[in-house]
Amino acid sequence: MLDTPKAARRTPVLPAGTGGIVSPLPPADRFVLRLRGFSGTAGGFDLSGTLNTARGTPERFAARLGPDEWLLVMPEGEGATARAALESDLSGRFFSLVEAGHRNVGIAVTGPNAADVLNAGIALDLSDAAFPQGSATRTLLGKADVVVVRLGAGFRVECWRSFAPYVSGFLAEVAQEFA
Repeated sequence: MLDTPKAARRTPVLPAGTGGIVSPLPPADRFVLRLRGFSGTAGGFDLSGTLNTARGTPERFAARLGPDEWLLVMPEGEGATARAALESDLSGRFFSLVEAGHRNVGIAVTGPNAADVLNAGIALDLSDAAFPQGSATRTLLGKADVVVVRLGAGFRVECWRSFAPYVSGFLAEVAQEFA
């Protein structure tokens, strides 16, 4: 097994934020949890939400993306503690917990035109009525697979690190129209 240094896998792939509509989010620890027939709390995450919902805060949340799939996001450095707590709380159940912090990056899309900026590449209704606070979904933005989460102000876009320059560039170009 290769041991990748933490600094190497956390190398920024996006330019530093300028406080505009589109900005990179700080590094985070992430897990993909696969678990059937569970509704409750585990590892400090609320896993009771229905499909396409997110529970928690903008910095620490569980997004239910499928009948047995959650994306768990927490501030960088909390991953080991969260893993231990999840494994303890789910002891005796069949589950899969895969670390994905090195794979994804987060991008914030904020401001009064955030939904319009995202809708330039996402064919979903992201209005408050159709995609309210606590919503989450996996979708396409242009040609890239993304997860969109709405907790707090604006939206959080999670994408694979290799797609981040494309997704960020796409969103930044659209956001210029609203600046």
